[in-house]
Amino acid sequence: MDSLQHSAGNKEGKEPFPISILSLTVGAFAIGMTEFVIMGILPNVANDLHVSIASAGQLITMYALGVAVGAPILTILTHQIPQKKLLLFLMGLFILGNGISVFAPNYAVLMGARMLTALTHGTFFGVGAVIASNLVRPDKRAGAVSIMMAGLTIANIIGVPIGTFIGQTMGWRASFAAIAIMGVVALIGILIFIPQIRQAQASSIAQQITALIRPRLLLFLLIGALGNAGLFAVFTYIAPLLIEITGFAEPSVTWILILFGIGVTAGNIVGGKLADWKLLPSILGVYFSTAVILTIFTITIHNPVTAVLTIVLWGAASFAVMPGMQVRVMNLAQSAPALASTASHSAGNLGNATGAFIGGLVITHLSLTSLPWVGAGLVGLAFLLGVACYLYERKTASAHAQSASTALINDINQ
Repeated sequence: MDSLQHSAGNKEGKEPFPISILSLTVGAFAIGMTEFVIMGILPNVANDLHVSIASAGQLITMYALGVAVGAPILTILTHQIPQKKLLLFLMGLFILGNGISVFAPNYAVLMGARMLTALTHGTFFGVGAVIASNLVRPDKRAGAVSIMMAGLTIANIIGVPIGTFIGQTMGWRASFAAIAIMGVVALIGILIFIPQIRQAQASSIAQQITALIRPRLLLFLLIGALGNAGLFAVFTYIAPLLIEITGFAEPSVTWILILFGIGVTAGNIVGGKLADWKLLPSILGVYFSTAVILTIFTITIHNPVTAVLTIVLWGAASFAVMPGMQVRVMNLAQSAPALASTASHSAGNLGNATGAFIGGLVITHLSLTSLPWVGAGLVGLAFLLGVACYLYERKTASAHAQSASTALINDINQ
């Protein structure tokens, strides 16, 4: 397990999904908990640190900005560190950040700890996606990434409710202590199970940035951001939608969100298999399906049964695209796959923030019931940009094939 040298270049030498990927899943689970558990314990944090709910809410906003801006910078600065050592370093920072959160004496220290933890988020997923894809055969790459990403989705189903319960019964600091313990478990798993992977010569910072600013890669980062914006334009306000429009009682929302999370997890796994089958067509198909489901949601939201069914399908479709997008951006930046994968998470977090902002404007100037329409429009725009890219690539490939054919005929004639 100490080396993959025996399997380098040997397609049959790699297991479909080695157990080492599960250590990445545990790390993703811990990171998912630390990102989202703050939402459930926000009033506890605000009361204990004597700040307003609005100020406490900035702990969420600044975390997202830390992921969006800080993660690519950290990835560039650490690009020469071997991937396993980098993962260990990141989990060490993660444990430190959550440990500081446990003992934070005031709001400013807690904010700093959250920012430190946010730095590890995007870089961990970026490097983790590269490692996961290198641990399996080429035809299983998206599936491997989806297994790692499953940790993030399972965190929403299991980790966040448990972390919230711990925080509400034992104090919010206990929530971060539990997350730090999960980080230690992930660190041990990475140390034991992740092999030392032979890496190509590290690209220079200039080469990595050049690989990142390629037009097609930037276009797909924009597509990913638009898709996430469509998701969060609706998901951010799912509680008022279900309570005020559908008519659910407030306690029911928690169970509906758990069902949403189950759909998310299933969609993530299925999406990985679809992407391994046909990468770009599956991405386009999932975006189209998501836009259609959100459009249908404008009708089904008025009935409790149909609303819940639509929400589960929406969760599955929204996250089915994630593994394929990760592999796609890594393919488009072969000389800087970790940076591209990290940038994908940064773009996604910018999409999250943008979608929440747009959703707020829609509620203010239109109505709650307009949210699914707007979400569908944003995802639909992502789909159209993806189709344009797909058609351009097919046209370019056809032109290259025709040019090669013409050159071959000329050589034969000569």
